[in-house]
Amino acid sequence: MDHFSRSWAALRAAVADLSDEDFAQPSGCTGWLVRDLVCHLIIDAQDVLITLVTPAEAEPTRDAVTYWEVADTAPTGADPLDALIVRLAAAYREPRLLKIHFEDVGSAAGRAAELADPRLRVGTRDEILTAGDYLCAYVLESTLHHLDLIAHLPVVDEPPAEGLARSREMLEKIAGAPFPASFTDTDALLVGTGRRAPTDSEKAELDELAARLPFVLG
Repeated sequence: MDHFSRSWAALRAAVADLSDEDFAQPSGCTGWLVRDLVCHLIIDAQDVLITLVTPAEAEPTRDAVTYWEVADTAPTGADPLDALIVRLAAAYREPRLLKIHFEDVGSAAGRAAELADPRLRVGTRDEILTAGDYLCAYVLESTLHHLDLIAHLPVVDEPPAEGLARSREMLEKIAGAPFPASFTDTDALLVGTGRRAPTDSEKAELDELAARLPFVLG
C-alpha cells in the first residue's frame, strides 16, 4: 500500500511538472504522445476509484502478480482503444486541462488508496483481488507509465527507487526468472517489457531469457 502511495504521488508530481511543450513530445508508449499517455492516466485513476468501491464476497481469483496477463504481441498503437485515447486527448485542446483533470481524479485515487482496507476483496476485469494486492499490482502500472512519461523528457524526475525495485520483483515473478544482477531496475523493466531492445551484451547476459522477451503486460 505504501509503495502504491509513493509511486502514485511521484507520477502525479511528474505530470504536474510538465511544460505545455512536453505534451507534444513522444512517450514511451507506441503511437502515443505525452498528452495521450496523460489521458490514459486519467482513466487509470478512474479505474482505481471504481475498483476500490466495488466490493466482492467470493475468494480472490488473482493476486498482485497473476493480475497481469502477458500478451502475444506488442502494441502498435492501432488498437481501437489506443486510438480512442488519442482522440480523447486531442479533445482537451489545452495541456492545462489534462493536468487539471488528472490531478482531480489522481488525488482522489490516492486518498481512496490510503483509506482502503488492504484485506477488502474487490472486483475488477471479472476477477477478485484484495485491495492490497490490487494496489500492489498498480505499482507496476504506475512505474512503467512513469518511465513512459519521461522516455523523451530527461529533465523530469524518475520513479521512486522503491517502486522500481518492487516493479522489477513483480516482473521477475511474471517471467519466472531473475534479470541479470548487472541490469538496473529501470533497464530490467524497459528491456523486460519491450520498451527498448537489449544490446548484444545484454542479450548474452540474459541467456535463455532473451528468447522469451518481451513480456507485454495487460
